[in-house]
Amino acid sequence: MGMWIGKGRKARRCYGFDEVALVPGSVTINPEEVDTSWQIGEFKFPVPILASAMDGVVDTKFAIEMSRLGGLAVLNLEGVQTRYENPAEVIEKIVTATPEEATELVQSIYKEPIKEKLISSRIEEIKKAKGWAVVSSIPSRAERFGSIAEEAGADIFVVQATVITVKHIASQYKVLDFEKFCRSISIPIIVGNTVTYNVALELMDIGIDALLVGIGPGAACTTRGVLGIGVPQVTATCDAAAARDFHYKQTGRYIPIITDGGMSYSGDICKAFACGADAVMIGSALARAKEAPGKGYHWGMATPDVNLPRGTRIHMETTGTLKAILLGPAHLDDGSQNLVGALRTSMGSLGARDIREMQLTEIIVAPSIKTEGKTFQTAQRVGMGK
Repeated sequence: MGMWIGKGRKARRCYGFDEVALVPGSVTINPEEVDTSWQIGEFKFPVPILASAMDGVVDTKFAIEMSRLGGLAVLNLEGVQTRYENPAEVIEKIVTATPEEATELVQSIYKEPIKEKLISSRIEEIKKAKGWAVVSSIPSRAERFGSIAEEAGADIFVVQATVITVKHIASQYKVLDFEKFCRSISIPIIVGNTVTYNVALELMDIGIDALLVGIGPGAACTTRGVLGIGVPQVTATCDAAAARDFHYKQTGRYIPIITDGGMSYSGDICKAFACGADAVMIGSALARAKEAPGKGYHWGMATPDVNLPRGTRIHMETTGTLKAILLGPAHLDDGSQNLVGALRTSMGSLGARDIREMQLTEIIVAPSIKTEGKTFQTAQRVGMGK
């Protein structure tokens, strides 16, 4: 498998969303009659979309509204929401900074210590409004923050790092025992990120409830440029889904795959499900919502790193309400609004009654899928040519 890239060295050919297309089958279905729901633990959600744990996208109000619309939004416990009593003032400084100032300003803002009392108060605020409280931390703080979050009433806990593995070697700090952690927390645990079959399988074996797939594809992420690592999302999702299916056959326990990042438009989201995803996590697409705290600005989770920032601040423009972006009606023609409606229409066109059937869709390698016949759109910078 793979091709020669030099003497004695082979490499796999991997694929991203722009290189593949979905092939309709022999049956079509009314889009209104397909089932887009997904499940984690005992919880079932009608919208298979999670808002990523980024400060420009998710605050407590956004999480509440996302819940009301049927999806989930992940609140970053490492961000400004838990460092400052009034995070809106801090976000305003980031939003109004010049591009030259932005990274250094974000680094200085995130030096403020995390206040544990704010973890509880933010979760309680979401729960008081009857929202789903999903929160995220890095592995080194997972034990402490997980305990606080569970006690405060969080519904789901996310352990997230640029690259996650069961086996982590470190002498300068305590390494998280994932298996022990999964046993100690009674709420569902999502772990990420990874892009390989073997690591996905190892993580599933230790008792996680869902897996985040993707390293470096996010619009605000610079990990691939800074570290040179990552696997395009089509291949990464297919490999992780293969691990999920093997684990299910071996144990009877189904671990949902969540494709995280690299999906700017609805067509990419549809392709992620066809590759094997049970849900998707997106940031930049939701940063366009009027309810997003960043007012159209969006920055990566690793942007504040003191020594090696691996993210940047980008501007997405505010284009509509969260409801319009998720559920429509769409007022733009480029696939950036009514994401669930687009997924339903794609599923109906492919003959997929639910997400599991969507995962069986025929996929072809088609590098021309976004350019074929689109000369006028490209020249006039409209539709798919923007």
